[in-house]
Amino acid sequence: MATSPVLIVGLGNPGPRYAGTRHNIGTDVVAELVQRAGSSLSVHKKTNTEVAQLPAGRLLARPAIVAKPRSFMNLSGGPVKALAAYYGVAPADLIVIHDELELDFGAVRLRAGGGDHGHNGLRSITKALGTKDYQRLAVGIGRPPGRMDPASFVLKAWSKQEAAEIPILCADAADEILRAHG
Repeated sequence: MATSPVLIVGLGNPGPRYAGTRHNIGTDVVAELVQRAGSSLSVHKKTNTEVAQLPAGRLLARPAIVAKPRSFMNLSGGPVKALAAYYGVAPADLIVIHDELELDFGAVRLRAGGGDHGHNGLRSITKALGTKDYQRLAVGIGRPPGRMDPASFVLKAWSKQEAAEIPILCADAADEILRAHG
């Protein structure tokens, strides 16, 4: 009997304009996971995503599909739903990696279900799947300074000091997934 895969999706916005921004930390964690597995992402045209299919034992004990949508954050639901359907992944076996304003910079928290905390990517996925019963790996980016608009803050590049810590943050987030699902 074949074991169904775990689907790990990192949220972000496509293109060089958004690379290195807080909103793209989910895709940065996906890059860390793919690198650890010694694999690479390739375009999956039917789902408008980039994916790496990893056999059991390569990253997790179970087979894993590691992916990032090629759509904008607010439209992540369609590609995530299409991936889950294509690979036969139940919502309980979906892990969505996203930026989280309500966590201090550098904090990582894995939880099952719950609300979207105002995150439009999570809101889109919940709407597309018709359920909140999937796992979320929140990666803390901290609160915007002063009265800065949160929407502007998440699209800003990391400060020089933060940028130096991003590889560690991505490693910590990847470790959290491996601890929970390894």
